[in-house]
Amino acid sequence: MSQETTTEEREKTMESSRAPAARVPKPAEETPAPPPAPKAKGGPRRLVLLGVLAAGLIAGGIWGWREISFYRIHVETDDAQVEAHIDPVLPKIAGFVERVLVDDNQRVKQGDLLLTIDARDYRARAATAAADLQNVRAAVLVARSSVQAAETNREKTAADLKRYAALRQKEEVSQQQYDAAKAAADAAEAQVRAELGQVEAAEAKVRQKQADLELARLQESYAEVSAPSTGTVSRKSVEVGQYVQAGQPLLAIVSDEQPWIVANFKETQLKKMRVGQPVTIEVDAYPKRPFRAKVQSIAAATGAKFALLPPDNATGNFTKVVQRVPVKIVLDEPPDPAHPLRAGMSVTATVDVRS
Repeated sequence: MSQETTTEEREKTMESSRAPAARVPKPAEETPAPPPAPKAKGGPRRLVLLGVLAAGLIAGGIWGWREISFYRIHVETDDAQVEAHIDPVLPKIAGFVERVLVDDNQRVKQGDLLLTIDARDYRARAATAAADLQNVRAAVLVARSSVQAAETNREKTAADLKRYAALRQKEEVSQQQYDAAKAAADAAEAQVRAELGQVEAAEAKVRQKQADLELARLQESYAEVSAPSTGTVSRKSVEVGQYVQAGQPLLAIVSDEQPWIVANFKETQLKKMRVGQPVTIEVDAYPKRPFRAKVQSIAAATGAKFALLPPDNATGNFTKVVQRVPVKIVLDEPPDPAHPLRAGMSVTATVDVRS
């Protein structure tokens, strides 16, 4: 029994080893998550850009409307600059510069001495002219004495002729004696006229020498060169020892008088422009300081007509170019020491053409 039981157990064991292994159930596969829904294209960024664009269009529209409204009643140009009186200092005589008493950018008053020229030659000429004047004055005295002597002789011969005429009527003197007395009287009269002519000639020489003396003294005075106006010294080009000619530019004085503006407007901007219209001046040097002004005058010709080579459209090579007309603008305000306007400064002029 025991062997059979053992045999059966072996067979069962072998059968169990040949039987297929039981399948282990696989875990259920995980279901993949669905993809995220696509976001709206652009999103908040797009809204911001649209808002900025809309704001820009609105701002541009407002700006454009304001510009159109402004330029309907205003004309503007930046082709403008400050002008002022610039007085040249020129010597009236030639000579060597003896002293120079000023320097560039120095303020001077009208009549202040600027420089001196060696005047020794002119003083000598003045002394010579004075001596010549004394000589001709002495000659006038001599001539007048001769006139007095001639007049005395004329009176004597006239009296003799009168007596001889009475005696001749009585036939107490010959005709020859009477004729001799008459000839003597005529000669005395002629001598008086001659002596008077000498006096006139001498007096004319006196006037001439007097003029020579005044000219010499005037030229001597020109050796001192004074400031023609109150202002600032500019463009000084003279030094001590330099020989200068009469009329040679030595320096210039920029006057303290109120400057003005010359604005060159296009000819197409002048339709509504009139004298007296208000102007706003903006100076490049003082961008936040406008100046009040007005139109004083409008030039009668364009600037090109005064050029060295003015355009000549009759030559056949005509090219139409918008010309510019100078307009003089004067300030309504007194000079501002804190914002001085210097000649040559660039400005922008805006004219209100409503009035």
